Parts: sequence; C-alpha cells; structure tokens
Amino acid sequence: MSKLCLVPTPIGNLEDITLRSIRMLKEASIIYAEDTRVTKKLLKHLELNNTVFPFHAHNEHKVLNNAIDKIKTVELAVLVSDAGTPGISDPGFLLTRKCIEEGIEVECLPGPTAFIPALVSSGFPCDRFIFEGFLPHKKGRQTKLLQIAEEERTVVLYESPHRLIKCLGQIEEFIGPEREVCVAREITKIYEEYQRGSVKKVKAHYENHPPKGEIVIVIKGKND
Repeated sequence: MSKLCLVPTPIGNLEDITLRSIRMLKEASIIYAEDTRVTKKLLKHLELNNTVFPFHAHNEHKVLNNAIDKIKTVELAVLVSDAGTPGISDPGFLLTRKCIEEGIEVECLPGPTAFIPALVSSGFPCDRFIFEGFLPHKKGRQTKLLQIAEEERTVVLYESPHRLIKCLGQIEEFIGPEREVCVAREITKIYEEYQRGSVKKVKAHYENHPPKGEIVIVIKGKND
C-alpha cells in the first residue's frame, strides 16, 4: 500500500532533524520538495541521493494529479518544505487532502516548526493561542488586524524581514502602541534573537537595526 509521509526539516540548525525523519528520507522512493536545490543540500549533508521532484506554491495545482499517480506506484513517498513542517504556511495541504481522497495513507512526523519555540519563548500565555501565518498583503489586512486587536488569546504571525517594520507599524496603528509583542528572529541559527516589549519599542529597535532572516511575531492577547 502506498503512503505519503510529511517530513519536517530543520528551520536552521541541522542537528534538529530526527532519526526517524532521516530514516523516512532514506527509505523514500520519491521525495517532493518545495525547492529541490534546498532539499538536495540537506540530502547531501545526510549522505543520501534520492530522486527529488518539485512541489511548491507555483506548481502544486498543475502537478497534483501527476504526483498522485507517481505516489501510487511506490510504497513510500515523502513531502518536505524548505524548512519546518509541510503545510504550515508552506505547500502540503493540497497533496495531503488529495492523498486522503484517493485512499493513500498519510503520516506526518513530529519535528521542527518555527512558531512553537517563538510562542513558548515569548513569555506570553501559550495555553490558548491562534496561529495566523502570514497576514494578507492587501485585501483584508486591516480587517484581520482589527480582529487581532480584540483577540484575548496570544496571536502568532509569520513575516518576512523586509516587511517587518511596516507590519509592526500597522500593529501599532490598529492594535495600539503599548500592546506587547515578541519578535523572534533566526530561530535555532547562530544569530537567533528575541526582542520583547511594546510594539512601539520593538519597532524602534528594528528601525535602527534592519532585520534579516526568518521572522515570527507573537502578540500578547487583549487584557492579558
């Protein structure tokens, strides 16, 4: 019986890959990857030489049915994203859903994802939280920020470094300059850092220190 295994890959530090993930990558007949170049670097590090096919946001609708046909011909296929767990703000949902519809077994391994260490290290309540991924770039962005302003649970967002200051400015405008945030940057990497405090204070820091790398924003809930 064919199976698709979603394998989380390190978000920075290569030591974070699990022994089980390595075994699944080794045993897979086919690997689907968000960026084949990134995945081949990881495979080379692990001394593996699997066949890798592209499966990313720009081609997933086009290649979906072909991918299903290929998966049906093997015992084990693996899906990875560039970093973290497939399907979390990365390609994965469409292939997972289609496999389930086609009666193909789906398994997801536990492993790296950026928002969990950011949330836990923020110092904000993490017993109840919501994950919003990337905010809409244009349509619906203001509406979403106004909803977040009234949210009592901790809110977790992803953001790119070149949009971070703009995003913090919008949080300041629509949620309030004194709402506490934590910006986690380059988690697990050599320049990992956390900036905590009012959004006004954190924005000022990044205006003076232009950010680089992967970004997670954690927003403290209203009235917490």
